[in-house]
Formats: sequence, structure tokens, C-alpha cells
Amino acid sequence: MSQKLNLIHPKAVLGKNVEVGPFTTIAEHVRIGQGTQIGPNVTIMDYVTIGDNCRIFPGAVIGAVPQDLKFSGEISYVEIGNNVTIREYATINRGTAASHVGVTRIDDNCLIMSYVHIAHDCQVKQNVILTSYVGLAGETHVDEYAIIGGASAAHQFTRIGTHAMISGGSMIGKDVPPYVLAGRRPLCYGGINVIGLRRRGFTSEQIERIHDVYRIIYQIGLNISDACRKVEEVLDPSEERDAILSFIRASNRGIIPSKTKYMEEE
Repeated sequence: MSQKLNLIHPKAVLGKNVEVGPFTTIAEHVRIGQGTQIGPNVTIMDYVTIGDNCRIFPGAVIGAVPQDLKFSGEISYVEIGNNVTIREYATINRGTAASHVGVTRIDDNCLIMSYVHIAHDCQVKQNVILTSYVGLAGETHVDEYAIIGGASAAHQFTRIGTHAMISGGSMIGKDVPPYVLAGRRPLCYGGINVIGLRRRGFTSEQIERIHDVYRIIYQIGLNISDACRKVEEVLDPSEERDAILSFIRASNRGIIPSKTKYMEEE
């Protein structure tokens, strides 16, 4: 690790084989795991923990205070897992006490591309890909293996389900359920993320079970509550069925609609 031309607080804790590029600033209350590579012109502010074998590219800013008027200077945190890649000029803000979470968290194996913004108290689970210029407003939750296309923006408190894939340029104002493709304007259901699921080892039987659930949710004309009850009546319990129902029933903003004729095409 070279500290030449850097400003690294002497109380910051850097693990073995950490590399730090020139003109990088690392604050006092920072812990960085072994093998992590930090490029030039990176700013890592107080109350940040970064795991092992991460790669942080030039210009990234991690741990700035929230852009939230409710923030009053309290101690809050950013926690980043292992094997996370954060590309150029991405920004990740600390949590807030007002959210009752106080932590912005990015789990293992995520790819955060250039110019992504992750606001206060967001929770980004393992193996997520956020493409360039994605913006997550405060307290957005993104579940495992989800992919959000470039220049998309997520409204505060929205949730993106596991293995979902969202097209670029999307305005995410409602929750996106697990395993689906979402696109068009306004954002709506576009089918099952079949290719992504196959790549991740889902069997044909599992994918068909997911299809069966969403045929009832989106295609037979019931409201969401009635459709969920119908799913339980006619489909046998399965991990996929139960994950979808649990996600939908926990939604506060409501889930994205099915396709309608009143749609601005991409």
C-alpha cells in the first residue's frame, strides 16, 4: 500500500494488501478489508466499512452524509460486503436515524457501475448489478441477483425483487416482484426473466411454477388481493410461489401493473 500523495487518517484500519491510489482520502472511522484495491481520487468518509477484495474506481465518494433534511448530524453508517466493485464517480450515502435503520448496506458480489447514486438507508443484496446512472432514492431495497438498467430511477421506499430485471431508462415508482422482466413507460410487467433464471440454475419446472403464479396475478383480471388468494387455492406450495406471495403482500407501494394499451412505447 502506497500512502504517497494520499490523506489517510492514522486511525483508519486497512487490512493486508490494501492498495490505495494517489490523491485518495480515507477518514478516521473507516475499516477496509484485505486485498481491496482503491483507485485514485476516491473519497471514503467516516463510518464506512468495506469488505475484502473490493475494487473502487477513481472518483467514487463513499460515506457522505445523507441528502435528507431529516438528517441532524447523528452517527450512521455505510457497510459494504466482500468482492464488491464500485465504478467511477459512484456515490453512496450514509444512513439516517429517522429511517430506524441507520445503515446503507451493499452485500457481497455486487457491481455498482459508474455514476450510480445509492441514497441513505438503501439495502442492496448479494449479486445485484446497478448499471451506469441508476439512482436509488432513500430506503430502496434491491434483492439478490436483481439487475437495474442504466439511467433508471427508483422512488423512495420502492422494492425490487430477487432475480428481477428492469430495462434501462425506467422510472420505478412501484415495487417490482421477484423473477420478472419490467419495462416500458410507465413501468409494467413484461414476463418472466427466463434467460436470467436459466443462467442461475433454475430448472424448467421451477420456471413453469413461476409462470403459473404470474398468469394468475396478471392475466385473469382479479385484483391483487384476490389473485394472491387464488394462487394459494390452485397452486401447490413451493419456494417460488411463497417468495412471490410474501413479496406482494409486504408491498406498501403496490406492485407494477400488467401491460395496458395506454402505454408509451420504448
